[in-house]
Amino acid sequence: MAFHTNSSQQYSLADITNILTAREKKVLENSWAKIFAEEIFPFIDEGRFRVLYSTRTQCRSNTPVNVSVGALIIKELFQISDDEVVENLMLDPRYQYALHTTSYEEQPLSDKTLSRFRKRCYDYESAYGIDLLHECVADLSGKIAKMMNINSHIKRMDSLMIEANIKNLSRAELLYTCVAKLVAYIHKENRDDILEGLEHYYNPNDFNQTFYYNDSTGTDERTNAILRDADKLLKLCNSDYDTITEYQLLIRCLSEQTVVENSVRRLRNKEDGGFSSSMLQNPTDPDATYREKAGKKYRGYVANFEESVGENGSVVTDYQFEQNTYSDSQFLKDNLQQTELQKETTILVTDGAYSGAENTSLAAAKNIRLVTTDLTGRDVPDIYADFEMNKEGTLIMKCPAGYSPKSCCCSSSNGHVHASFLKELCLNCPHKNECRVKIYKNVCSVDISATAQYRAKTRRYMKTDELKALARLRNGVETIPSILRSQYQVDRMSVRGKIRSRFFFGCKIAALNVRKLFTFRNGLGHYAQNSLLAS
Repeated sequence: MAFHTNSSQQYSLADITNILTAREKKVLENSWAKIFAEEIFPFIDEGRFRVLYSTRTQCRSNTPVNVSVGALIIKELFQISDDEVVENLMLDPRYQYALHTTSYEEQPLSDKTLSRFRKRCYDYESAYGIDLLHECVADLSGKIAKMMNINSHIKRMDSLMIEANIKNLSRAELLYTCVAKLVAYIHKENRDDILEGLEHYYNPNDFNQTFYYNDSTGTDERTNAILRDADKLLKLCNSDYDTITEYQLLIRCLSEQTVVENSVRRLRNKEDGGFSSSMLQNPTDPDATYREKAGKKYRGYVANFEESVGENGSVVTDYQFEQNTYSDSQFLKDNLQQTELQKETTILVTDGAYSGAENTSLAAAKNIRLVTTDLTGRDVPDIYADFEMNKEGTLIMKCPAGYSPKSCCCSSSNGHVHASFLKELCLNCPHKNECRVKIYKNVCSVDISATAQYRAKTRRYMKTDELKALARLRNGVETIPSILRSQYQVDRMSVRGKIRSRFFFGCKIAALNVRKLFTFRNGLGHYAQNSLLAS
């Protein structure tokens, strides 16, 4: 299939809108479709998706990419299925008007168009590590921000845990499922000759018979039987199935969940060690990981988003999507790495999970002022903020009382700076208790690190009115996870795997921003939490 840009975007004499009555045209003009048609659709960049198609001009032309991407955004906007999008495009003038297809004799979307387009994007990212939809959504989000007169000089950031579309399995159920999937694959390949004694695994009722229709007294024996079957299956497979996904998942599950002791396989326990959050949770989604946060257990992924804020509202201008073992701090580092040097100083407001001297320094290098509304970890004395240190944070130049140290050195192992002061100076100093000095025969010493000083300065800044105002501004970002869960169903996405889940999440972010534009254009774009920006 050859790539061609969509050249049929102008309305013609045969346009379906010409047969509408004046009343119908008025309703159409006042609907969401007009805003989408005039301010969203024209800015969907088709060119970046050229790499998904053949360079041979003799091939059949592709379905217009901007129609496919626009349809995917509308799908998430109204939380409907692929089939409903296709049907609505054929029967509803608003959909045709929004996607500039009112002049088409036959609408360009079929029942497989969207799924095939998604698969092309999945395969391209798997091969090259480039998420084309992310680039498209980020570019479109930037244009929406400009339409709403929102500059990028004040931003806020937050993350949310996203549940994978998988069942929570016990360890025995996980092992059974991995064995059953490999047995089913071999059965499908008509190799039942090597499955003697394992035939029950491809019986669709066997799982329930094994786990739900038996009492709990035989749990250990059933688990041991599954382990014996797993070892038997590995021997039967020999090396014929090494490249098969089902075989690899079984190997992974056995290596993570079991150990071999005296030639007998058993479940791994705490004493054996080796447990980690990256262990296989369910073979239907090998990418999903495990994490506990705020007392809750999650199996799946984590998303991070950056929101630009202005008087007229806010727009999510960038997002990231990874396994849920990814930390907020690492998200920020990745974000800063991709960010260009800002021409004007930008304020980025986050919670304490993004804090740290290193992150602050990385942000400053891009002319970004990182403001965190809280800090993780233990507190340090407030007086540490008054010590004068060199730029590298390896030497103490002066103490809060203005005295220079007698000697000073920095530990290469932990970065702590050890400074010694004359004993008579420290004993007569009003800050000696606050500094927590250690008193020796001739000197008094203090240990301070650049990180500790950063924490002291940050804690002091948190008490200012400026920080309190920015904290109120940051609180507005807490609505995004709630909206994504309640309105866009991010915890119930109908796909599995990181690449597929990230694609669906990107479409939801695009839909969220489009709805923000609708709200703004309808004159409802005032947000109370952003009112301080007008002062």
